[in-house]
Amino acid sequence: MPQHPPAHDETVRMRADGPDGRPSPHGNRRVADDVADDTRPVPRDWLSGAPDAGPATGNAHAAPSDDEFVTQALDVDTLDSLTDVDSDLTTTQAVLPPVADHDAPLDGWASDGPPPADEPPADGPRGPWWRRRAVLIPAGAVALLAAVYGGDLAMSSGDIPRNTVVAGIDVGGLSPAAAAKALETKLGPRVAADHVVVADDVQATLSPATAGLTLDVDGTVDAIDHQPLNPWTRLASVFSERAVSPVLARDDVALKAQIETLAAQVDQAPVDASIALNGTTPSVTPPADGRAVDRKGAADAITAALGAGGDPKTPIALPVDVAKPHVVETEAQRVLKETVTPALSAPIEVVGSGGGPTAEVPVSAIAASLTFTPKDDGTLAVGMDPAALETTLGDDLEVFGSGAKDAAFQVSGGTVTIVPSVDGTGVAPDHLVAQLLPVLTKPAPRSVAAELGPVPADLTTEEAKALGIKEKVSSFTTNFTMSPSATNIRVIAEKVDGAVIKPGETFSLNDFTGTRGTAQGYVPANVIEHGQLAKAVGGGISQFATTMFNAVFFAGLQDVHHKTHSFYISRYPAGREATVFDGVIDLAWKNDTKTGIYVQTQWASGGSITVTFWGTKHYDIESLSGPKRNITEPAVQEKPAGDDCIPQSGAKGFDITVTRVFKDLKTGAEIRREKFNTHYIPEAIIKCIAPATPTTPAAPTPGG
Repeated sequence: MPQHPPAHDETVRMRADGPDGRPSPHGNRRVADDVADDTRPVPRDWLSGAPDAGPATGNAHAAPSDDEFVTQALDVDTLDSLTDVDSDLTTTQAVLPPVADHDAPLDGWASDGPPPADEPPADGPRGPWWRRRAVLIPAGAVALLAAVYGGDLAMSSGDIPRNTVVAGIDVGGLSPAAAAKALETKLGPRVAADHVVVADDVQATLSPATAGLTLDVDGTVDAIDHQPLNPWTRLASVFSERAVSPVLARDDVALKAQIETLAAQVDQAPVDASIALNGTTPSVTPPADGRAVDRKGAADAITAALGAGGDPKTPIALPVDVAKPHVVETEAQRVLKETVTPALSAPIEVVGSGGGPTAEVPVSAIAASLTFTPKDDGTLAVGMDPAALETTLGDDLEVFGSGAKDAAFQVSGGTVTIVPSVDGTGVAPDHLVAQLLPVLTKPAPRSVAAELGPVPADLTTEEAKALGIKEKVSSFTTNFTMSPSATNIRVIAEKVDGAVIKPGETFSLNDFTGTRGTAQGYVPANVIEHGQLAKAVGGGISQFATTMFNAVFFAGLQDVHHKTHSFYISRYPAGREATVFDGVIDLAWKNDTKTGIYVQTQWASGGSITVTFWGTKHYDIESLSGPKRNITEPAVQEKPAGDDCIPQSGAKGFDITVTRVFKDLKTGAEIRREKFNTHYIPEAIIKCIAPATPTTPAAPTPGG
């Protein structure tokens, strides 16, 4: 046998003294020196996990070559002991080092097979844990992923995260400055453009700037300029978009104002079923649902639509709430049948006591005074309006007792005094209504007893004193020529004289005077129609309107509505005059002070009209007239002479601004200013040209 130099012993020692060839239960306990070594060699390929030779080899194990394993010299006794071992090496069990759990097999190795190739010898030391394959492969994968993650994060640092889309604008991978520019040029115009908004059947235009909504570019970039650190988020961003809504600067006060403007066109109160009266003919009016814009929902819808950056032409739908009426039609039908129809079936007689005078409440007065009030419980309550009943009856109830007289104001010697009121006796309208209501449903004939009592004046002495009408507040006079218009000025002045406007009330000249026709004493006179003189009933009343407007101006009262003449009339102060037309153009002003106004008018046959306001003076008023500007020359027109042609001398057109300055009564310090801007068109020069007289040709001279 050849001799080999000493080498590292790689032989696995197989114990043969166990009953089944398995390692001794004593583990790695060292064997005594005097015990014979009964191990045998095992080939290297067995150590490295090579499979056993199959039965086709014909031999359980082929003889290994010298290079396949290293042996140790065995003595004769040891060889003899090996004869007791089964020659089949596949049944031989290796002696294993002790483990913590003898019953649990090692990973990747069956309990009855050879150990993996990287296991150390049974009696040698175990290798480091970090060199094991099960540790090195995952660790390498983690290191690779960490390197990729770090590189990706480093490469994208300072840019907008990839695939970031703001309202359809792709800004992923851009620098913050480039992203801001892209948002300003592409998204900004869409947000700032006027948008169509729709609420139910109402369509309107919304101006985002007016509504206080603008694109906050810096805020949007700041919101998206952060690289995600979560690895899964970064991985997902490679395959999908990151949709982000833009940041909008929002002024809630301005947005609310815009929504309220729109809501004014949309909101409708629910209409309860009720009774309508056409003269004395009643009918049921059906109920109708109400609607109201959901203010909060509308603000959210507008903000969301602008933030989405959609097409400005695409309507923004605003939510609208529906409000149901309290009174349904069946309830109105019941009231019509059970109350209204019987109430209008016949008049009601008011009978004086002891066979005294009587008065009748006709069906027309009953119909005019009936009221219908919806209740929260769904019922329709029937009542009567005492004031409407009194107006309709007129003087009919004066047969009972004596009427009341209101307090009045009297001007004398530059001072104003109160004429005391006088209470009367008679049938008070309030008390009469209380008597009439129970008999409305009774059949004819119907009557109530006249119960006399005190009848207070509509304006008592105490109420007149509380109005604070004690001094002259303002006065203004204009002049006119004695012409048909002078008659109209006198008629309207007499109508307005003595008017009392209480604090907070608005005076309308058209409403106060009513229709101004020939039946009321007005006559045809010159008016301005389409920039030219013409004639109409009531012409010239604008002179009274101008005079009253100036009284309002210098009293410091609120101008509700006035309209200047289309061209300048020299007898009026430029920019401080007014015109009216029956039922079309009005003069309206409001007593916005805490004291009343008493109106005194004075018409003089010499050709002047004066309007004076009495009350309590609150300001000193100064009028400042600016220069005439934008002066235009009049055109010259020639018209055929006749009744329809009124000559005009013409006047230049111009613009002018008049400023009303309010000053403190005690200190004279300026409180505030108010400007009135007026544009006058030029008054055309009208020439009425008589048609040329045709010439008759001379008769021929007879020949001689």
